[in-house]
Amino acid sequence: MVLCMPRIQKTQIVLALAAAFSATFAYADDPTDYVAPSQPVPGEAHVTADHIDGTMNEVLRARGNVVVTRDDQKLNSDWLDYYQAKNNAKAGDHFTLTRQQDRIDGTLLDYNLDSRTGTGQQPVFRSGTPGKQMRGNGQEVIFQGKDNYRVLQSQATTCSVGDDSWYLRSSQLDLDYTTGVGTARNARVVFQGVPLMYTPWMDFSLDGRRKSGFLYPTLQGGSTGLDLAIPYYFNLAPNYDATLTTHTNSKHGVILGGEFRYLEPTYSGWLYTEQNTRDQATGHYRYLWSGAHNQTLAPGLSVGYDGTQVSDDNYFSDFGDRYTVAANVNLVREAYANYGTSWQGGSAGLNVLVQRYQTLQATGTTVTPPYARLPQLTLTVNQDLPLGLSGNLTSVVTQFSHPTLQEGKRFVLYPSVTLPFERSWGFFKPKIGVNATEYQLDSYGGSNGSTIDRTLPIASIDTGLYFDRQVDLFGAERTQTLEPRLYYLYVPARDQSNIPNFDSSLNDFGFAQIFSENDYSGYDRLSPANQVTAALTSQLIDNDSGREIIRAAFGQRFYFNSTQLLYNPNQPGDGSLTQRTTGASDFLASLGGEVVKNWNLDSLYQYSATTHAPVQYNVSLRYQPTAGKVVSLRYRFYTNDQVNAQGQPENLHEIDLGTQWPITRQWYGLARVDYSLQDRQMMNQLAGVEYNNGCWLLRLVVQRYITNLTQTKTGFFVQLELNGLGAMGANPLDTLRLAIPGYTPTSNLQP
Repeated sequence: MVLCMPRIQKTQIVLALAAAFSATFAYADDPTDYVAPSQPVPGEAHVTADHIDGTMNEVLRARGNVVVTRDDQKLNSDWLDYYQAKNNAKAGDHFTLTRQQDRIDGTLLDYNLDSRTGTGQQPVFRSGTPGKQMRGNGQEVIFQGKDNYRVLQSQATTCSVGDDSWYLRSSQLDLDYTTGVGTARNARVVFQGVPLMYTPWMDFSLDGRRKSGFLYPTLQGGSTGLDLAIPYYFNLAPNYDATLTTHTNSKHGVILGGEFRYLEPTYSGWLYTEQNTRDQATGHYRYLWSGAHNQTLAPGLSVGYDGTQVSDDNYFSDFGDRYTVAANVNLVREAYANYGTSWQGGSAGLNVLVQRYQTLQATGTTVTPPYARLPQLTLTVNQDLPLGLSGNLTSVVTQFSHPTLQEGKRFVLYPSVTLPFERSWGFFKPKIGVNATEYQLDSYGGSNGSTIDRTLPIASIDTGLYFDRQVDLFGAERTQTLEPRLYYLYVPARDQSNIPNFDSSLNDFGFAQIFSENDYSGYDRLSPANQVTAALTSQLIDNDSGREIIRAAFGQRFYFNSTQLLYNPNQPGDGSLTQRTTGASDFLASLGGEVVKNWNLDSLYQYSATTHAPVQYNVSLRYQPTAGKVVSLRYRFYTNDQVNAQGQPENLHEIDLGTQWPITRQWYGLARVDYSLQDRQMMNQLAGVEYNNGCWLLRLVVQRYITNLTQTKTGFFVQLELNGLGAMGANPLDTLRLAIPGYTPTSNLQP
């Protein structure tokens, strides 16, 4: 450092510069003699340059390779003028200012090191944390304090240097990293040189924090019409928010939607609605309301509700996709209260439920609505007893209501005692109980009300063993297990045809059901039993990774009497006793596991002991070597006792293929085909591509599916996702997750 100014004492220069920069300034006559302080003092500034001169208390000038450091700020420039009275620094011809992880290059800088305010000309900037950095350029940058910038006539992007695939062009861009919000005025989003959107004002999150403002509009089309949705998000507080959405639909007109979510230490919930005051297609007012709430009032005591209601039967078929149509037939509306308590050796729980359904009747079908429960009270008690016994009590009182069927009250009392014996090598659990049920039926169909009682003892023994051994297969240590299990059940036969069926239905026959006390859900039907269930399960486990290489299971019931119930809901004879034609149930077998690394197998086979033919079988095979690479193949066959209008069995016989696979390093192909072999037609088809270059992502998806026997629907999704700015278009992610098992969003993958 060379000092060119009237010679004064060295101490005076140091003091003057110290006063000017509010720091200790070190220099030497020979630049090579300069030694930077080994331990910077917070708040002090240090300057080095080839030459320094100036006038005390006015301006100090530094020329050539100027470097100024103060705390987390560093300024490099060709020259520097420091004005002591104004406490300002001017720098040029080229400057570089870094503040933590931000960097600004420009031609001329007017800047205050204390307040971190000032201006810079022709800035080229980079700001934000790694992975969320925004870079760009502009005409002028205005420094507005720590981590706060304003750039005029800017062009900014989150793409890496050299990639300007998209950018945000605006007359004024504010980047406030203290609040995590970016704001642009007179903004244009330009993609591949083509302007996609203009808005006089927009804001966006800089670091992923939630913020109020417009979300990107979505555009979705298909058989339901072309739908443009413009959402506005309200970040009301850290624990609750709201979204208002305006839909413009080419077939149905304007639809207003709103969602409110909240989360508190003792309660949480959400409320959602869609409102179409006059549907262009029907001329009617159409709506959807849905919400849920759960709240803890005191330790062990909680209340809540859950409900959905729509204006008409065709609401989801007109406004939803295949999955919402399939999932919404009986819309529940319920309120509940739960209380639970425990003590040494025991616990108890009380539930109060009020429940009603809205049943949607699709065109050409008739669906019987479920009974309403107005209300239902359930009490459960568990208590340890002497001699290792365990006592259990279930008590249920329900008032059933229905617009067209028999109504009444049902009282259930089911006490039981269990003697559990469990060891590492097996278990033995005998159980005995009594199911006492009383019905108080209202007048129905011209008959007076009546009372019906049913009391049945239930006894069971559940026992099993566990064996394992170490085997050496293919040069690796494996563990092979063998688990035999026997389950004996006794329930006396009782004709139940005089008992209405309020809530019972026949459970699907499978490995979970064959070890249950009742073949039916609910309490109205109790299946007679004098039977034993035998099952055998075996596994082969890799000792190093814990991977289940293969799992095989076999199971079947054997009946010691031939009495069973006739199940024909809401028809004469339902609940009466009939005779079995065989002494054994259907035979069950399953095989699964990761037989070969990255190859997963799952299969089930059910063989009828009555017809001596398969009842159902399915095989699912999935290959997924890594995220973003998956092929799933499933073959399904299921027989059904019901017949269609042509008198043909309504069997299910389908093959289902889904895949997500990279075409190139950045392109991914998506496909799903669901083909009905018995109908010889496609049930569901999906095709699409995803492109991810790291800075932006594009999704194109088309789906076609059957809604009923005579109608199909088509939907298409186009979504453009700009890294750090958001996504524009219709979001197909939920559809892809349901259609392709193992699907991974391409945005989570490295391009």
